[in-house]
Amino acid sequence: MTTIKSDQSSPEWKGYEKIALRFFFIYFILQTIPLDWKYYKGIFAINWFNLKYGDIFFITRYFPSFGSATGSFIDWIIIAIIAAIGAVIWAKKEKPDTDYSILYYWLRTILRYRLAIGIIGYGFIKFFPLQAPFPSISNLNTGYGYFTDWKIFSLSLGVVPGYESFLGGVELLAGILLFFRRTASIGAFIILVFTGNVFISNLAYEGGEYVYSFYLISLAIFVLAYDARRIYNLISLGKPTVPNLFKPIFSGWLKNGRIVLKTAVIFFFVFVYGFKTYKGYKNDPYQFPKAKGLKGASGIYNVSEFKLNGKVFPYSATDSTRWKDVVFEKWATISIRSNRPVILESSNYEQISYKDKDRNYELAGSGGRHYYSYKADTVNHLLLLQNKNSNYKNDKLILRYIRPDSATIILSGVNNSKDSVYVLLNKIDKKYPIKLGRRNRLKL
Repeated sequence: MTTIKSDQSSPEWKGYEKIALRFFFIYFILQTIPLDWKYYKGIFAINWFNLKYGDIFFITRYFPSFGSATGSFIDWIIIAIIAAIGAVIWAKKEKPDTDYSILYYWLRTILRYRLAIGIIGYGFIKFFPLQAPFPSISNLNTGYGYFTDWKIFSLSLGVVPGYESFLGGVELLAGILLFFRRTASIGAFIILVFTGNVFISNLAYEGGEYVYSFYLISLAIFVLAYDARRIYNLISLGKPTVPNLFKPIFSGWLKNGRIVLKTAVIFFFVFVYGFKTYKGYKNDPYQFPKAKGLKGASGIYNVSEFKLNGKVFPYSATDSTRWKDVVFEKWATISIRSNRPVILESSNYEQISYKDKDRNYELAGSGGRHYYSYKADTVNHLLLLQNKNSNYKNDKLILRYIRPDSATIILSGVNNSKDSVYVLLNKIDKKYPIKLGRRNRLKL
């Protein structure tokens, strides 16, 4: 027979405590057990024979959402109403021998593992600094005022990868502590402090992860509540405090099955995910495109001469037609700075994309430049440019390129309005002090 019981008699539960547990049991089960068909659609789309770190991240990031990808607190209200109705029905149908200590144990176990998996999901993409990569050349040559608040926050984190790795290490530590009953409250406390800061940062910098970060906080609060009173009595009041002695005793298949399941979960979400993320960090960071750019062209270029339909446009600080400078990234992206208005690509929540066309971190939350992905025909010396911003899907250019020397590129061709374009680019030998580190000096 398969059973679970305590090694001591269960404490007497008061009426209001039973009401609260009924509500929270239903509420948190609906918050943690995937019931969304879109989530399972994503699960079935995973190639399990060629698993990638983005697949595991997708698994870790589930939370109930009836509308937008970033979720809404309205979803929580709906779930709370369902939980309240369910709690009323439960009270009327409840059996007299219901053991609330066992129910509380199972709920806390489910939330511990869900919280651990969720925080580890973000921990590895910070520990291997993927979430906020070092700024691109285009980002380094864009005026501060052209960035949204959240992009400034992300770029500021990206310039200190060591600190980003430290933050990821804190999340990983908290997640691993949550896998074990004796250290779960310590892990939950770390998450309250750490993810609480993430939540405030999302609010202050208008990030898109504030609902999900508060979701993790709510789980951590419930997990920590188990020991909260004892911690308060011991630390704040200095009173002798007896630890909670509840210890489940398993029999039947649960005795060995829980060990197998726990080992499998830790192995998959810590070791497999960690290895896959490290491999992705080395071979395929997800924020920037993977396709390589024109060989030897990366850098920032001054627009020495600009013609449109044969007419020369001299440099002007206000002209919206003339290009000011052009950046060739190491990957297949060209960014053009001009006074032409930019409708911002505003997606600012975490999403790991495998296709280059979906990787929009370099332009998300950034104005002042138009970003183009391109395909290079090195035989005919053609560049086929497509504006990466989803608000400019029809913005395309076909340009022939000539490279008289390593520091000069001449572009000529037509834009999406069928106007002829001629651009003379001269590479700027620009030094970036931020890349030199603390111990190196920039020679001017």
